[in-house]
Amino acid sequence: MWVWREKTRKYLPFLLVVLIAAVAGGAVGAYLIVGQAGGAASPEASQPAVVAQAPAAAAASGGVVTGNPMAVADVAAKVAPAVVKIEVVSLTSGSANPFFDDPMFRYFFGDSFGGPQQPRRQQGAGSGFIINKDGLIVTNDHVVRGAQSIKVYVKGYAKPLTGKVVGEDRQLDLAVVKVDTGGKALPTVELGNADKLRVGEWVVAIGDPFGMDWTVTAGVISAKGRPLTVDDNGQPHQYKNMLQTDAAINPGNSGGPLVDLSGRVVGINTAVNIQGQGLGFAIPVDPQMVKYIDELSTQGKINRPAQPWLGVMMQDVTPDLVQGLQLTVEQGAIITDVVPGSPADDAGLQRGDVIVSVDRKAVTSAQDVVDMVGKMKVGQKTVLDVVRGQYHQYVTVTLGRRPENL
Repeated sequence: MWVWREKTRKYLPFLLVVLIAAVAGGAVGAYLIVGQAGGAASPEASQPAVVAQAPAAAAASGGVVTGNPMAVADVAAKVAPAVVKIEVVSLTSGSANPFFDDPMFRYFFGDSFGGPQQPRRQQGAGSGFIINKDGLIVTNDHVVRGAQSIKVYVKGYAKPLTGKVVGEDRQLDLAVVKVDTGGKALPTVELGNADKLRVGEWVVAIGDPFGMDWTVTAGVISAKGRPLTVDDNGQPHQYKNMLQTDAAINPGNSGGPLVDLSGRVVGINTAVNIQGQGLGFAIPVDPQMVKYIDELSTQGKINRPAQPWLGVMMQDVTPDLVQGLQLTVEQGAIITDVVPGSPADDAGLQRGDVIVSVDRKAVTSAQDVVDMVGKMKVGQKTVLDVVRGQYHQYVTVTLGRRPENL
């Protein structure tokens, strides 16, 4: 279970958000929890070859179809053939009972509780869209991560095509899959520019929610630049610039396209709030994202500067943790795990330590630590004020380079 926590304003209720890749076969679904702290956290690159063209009505209205009640149907007819269903089989190591894999369960009871770690067969499903007639498909990284086999269902094909991951990036939650087309040209979609979207503009989502192939829903862009923070296996991960839409998206839509009324992909459907209505989130497709997709397609990875890395997994200190663990501080970032061989491990940090300051700057949340470390450089020394038991101690850590797979 992925737990997402975020500080919210007082008038916001506790929100439950779910990563919208459907998971089956005895595996635990991927969840985001967005809630109040204390709850119990470049120039435009050339685009890949595409064939979709904007409707005539779009050209007459500056690229956006307006005043046409059949616009959604026209977009669906044009885009749906390039939308695919993705089925994945992977092996995960964990207890035979998925309940024991919950990060907080392991924190309280230890890694050995629940018996030996066993490989488990996990089946997952999501969506994607074809950007190249030779079979390049864009989807979310969390849809295909760790896949041992990938089946891709293309509209009009009697049998699924076999896919393989040619590039993936965990930080962006972005992946590119290649299928063998047997020499046949596949239908494609055009990549758009989410920077030009306006709040209130109509968009269409197409995907495979709950196995219902090529489902079409429509709505508007409700907001832009929404931040979401995910606990990805205990490591805080932040989406900083999500599109929010009220187009209905559900488990299985992950990786599918959010398109404007010209049929151009402006977002990659990723998450939905399952306690509210009409609260879906998509990764924006803008010129920088197009560049990233091209790098994954051609080089298999994103070329980015070295990023500093501490190597701990954390969560916010909450009243429940203060009471349950008899902590002596009421705020900070509690370490739930330390990556073996990481800078934190080398410095002697331990599970249960509470980070209360970084270079004498107070820490109130796990995200504070992430933000502070993120502004530093690889090889830089930083001093952490850590509470272990009832005592404060200062620990000097030399930051390393963040591994490519994190």
